[in-house]
Amino acid sequence: MKYILFIVLATFSVSLAAQQKQFSKDDSGKFIYYQVVDSQAVAKDTLLQRAKTFVNVLYKKTMKQENVSDSSISAKGTMVIDKTILVAGHPSGEVSYQFVCEVRNGKYRFWLTDLQFIPYQRDRYGNFVATTQIGTPLERTPGKLSAGAWKDILNSTYTKVEKFGAEFKKFMATSRVAVPAKKKPETISTKKW
Repeated sequence: MKYILFIVLATFSVSLAAQQKQFSKDDSGKFIYYQVVDSQAVAKDTLLQRAKTFVNVLYKKTMKQENVSDSSISAKGTMVIDKTILVAGHPSGEVSYQFVCEVRNGKYRFWLTDLQFIPYQRDRYGNFVATTQIGTPLERTPGKLSAGAWKDILNSTYTKVEKFGAEFKKFMATSRVAVPAKKKPETISTKKW
């Protein structure tokens, strides 16, 4: 009976390990999240405008636009990786990335690459802050002692990047355009001059 239970648990753990998704690697050996999306109903200019709106309006706090051409946009950004224990969680670090989107008539592609992890620690006020400004590339192989923690960081990063990709595709598919906030009209006082 013990052996049957052990075999069932071992099989279950192997199947769970096989289900975990991992990043693909590009030509230079870096991790990359790459997708091509077919969008036949939308023109090239509209797709590019939506991508600019996504970067400059929706993600303006975490992304900074770097380059824009007539068919592409690139930006650098960061995302916070959480460490969750049961229900409570706290940020364990941030991952900086390079985001590129290229558009054509009827389709677009986007990818996130140059993923680098920057660990967080508590400062004397209890806030989580970056320990360094230099990131560690995610493709680095860790030592034996930190292999489990590094695997958790990779899984959390992949989950966040996958969620980011789904949100980008959803935004590109909608016709909603973010409208900038209107300024209140100034009242002119004739008493001061």
